[in-house]
Amino acid sequence: MSYPGYPPSGGYPAFPGYPPTGQESYPPAGQFSYPAVPGGYPPAGGGTFPAAPPTAGFPAPGGFPAPGGFPAPGGYTGAPQAGGMPPYPGAPTAPGFGVPPAGPGFGGYQQPSAQSYAGGGPAQIPVGYGGQAPSPMPAPPAAMVQCTQGTIQAAPDFNAERDAEILRKAMKGFGTDEQAIINVVANRSNDQRQKIKAAFKTMYGKDLIKDLKSELSGNIEELILALFMPGTYYDAWSLRHAMKGAGTQERVLIEILCTRTNQEIREIVNCYKSEFGRDIEQDIRSDTSGHFERLLVSMCQGNRDETQTVDYQKAQEDAQRLYQAGEGKLGTDESCFNMVLATRSFPQLKATVEAYSRIANRDLLSSIDREFSGNVERGLKAILQCALNRPAFFAERLYHSMKGAGTDDSTLIRIIVTRSEIDLVQIKQMFTQMYQKTLATMIASDTSGDYRRLLLAIVGQ
Repeated sequence: MSYPGYPPSGGYPAFPGYPPTGQESYPPAGQFSYPAVPGGYPPAGGGTFPAAPPTAGFPAPGGFPAPGGFPAPGGYTGAPQAGGMPPYPGAPTAPGFGVPPAGPGFGGYQQPSAQSYAGGGPAQIPVGYGGQAPSPMPAPPAAMVQCTQGTIQAAPDFNAERDAEILRKAMKGFGTDEQAIINVVANRSNDQRQKIKAAFKTMYGKDLIKDLKSELSGNIEELILALFMPGTYYDAWSLRHAMKGAGTQERVLIEILCTRTNQEIREIVNCYKSEFGRDIEQDIRSDTSGHFERLLVSMCQGNRDETQTVDYQKAQEDAQRLYQAGEGKLGTDESCFNMVLATRSFPQLKATVEAYSRIANRDLLSSIDREFSGNVERGLKAILQCALNRPAFFAERLYHSMKGAGTDDSTLIRIIVTRSEIDLVQIKQMFTQMYQKTLATMIASDTSGDYRRLLLAIVGQ
């Protein structure tokens, strides 16, 4: 007995090889994972088959199975196969996504590229559908791919008044109980620290930051004051100090402006104006020049495309455009690099990097090495590194802040503080992978005293 209405004329839609040639009825129990039930199909007595799954989801355009369609929540016996079915064509076969089953007409999914998904990236092109990727094609949501995690989480059972009292006792009288201060600040989120500041002033009529400044000094003071600054203010403050006075700390400008989200950049620009009474774009123009100036001005607009859709055709066109602007001509069209790297989303840039390597037989980062120099080279590479693997970018910055004689404490503090609630767990993992030593080991060998204890408490050691 045939399944009413199935298969439609021309066979089952969009699922190559199903049903097998010559088999026009719904498969009997035990074949193709349709569940076996007592009496088999059709039911004893010649009844009809159960209602078909909703046609809107069986299978939906764009892949099989469709979320909410077939198999239904809870699934049919044997469907999906062991490991689960990826949620859409092109999903990476990474832990948690499951592995697609082998089957007629279905070649599986390509493995993720060697760059890893730590920094986000385009969905992989499915094979078994003629090798053609849909254009545009949705990339996995950033949260799904990156799975970023900070080492500092909001403390449960938080009590701002109790913490304010602990800090007051730690600073009262002769000497300072630095360990008590460390125990509080290293185990509270930034939002909770702001509440502690407010409670301290309400309870004691004193400014917590001024009291901390009077009790502390050196690197431990800089680190604790950074932890008590709201995140946006700390970024704005860091940018102001990088451009204040003689000389400019260009690496600070790159680290912040080339790695933040649109919303973060817009909030930084507004905070810079309200807190320091200055226009950040004007300060950038006054302190930098040439193509580096233009890149930073582009960055502080906060207008990068942030959609998670990867257009592979555009990636191919951009890769060709970049090749013609650099390796493919005498001289370099810097404005072309600025336009592509300042406007495209990070997943889109990752696809462009992969397309470029096929066109030029050279990595785009190495091409930028050959075509640019100085700060604009560092800025462009920072953008690409964030597109490919953001935690690896920060791991490299941390390594160089401690490598060799002396320590760049301001960079060490800034990265540890700003990433502590975002992706410091992933940064630690990349650090170990890249340098065959843990971040904590290097911090312990390069710092000392209460400063070392607080840093290690933040990184989770």
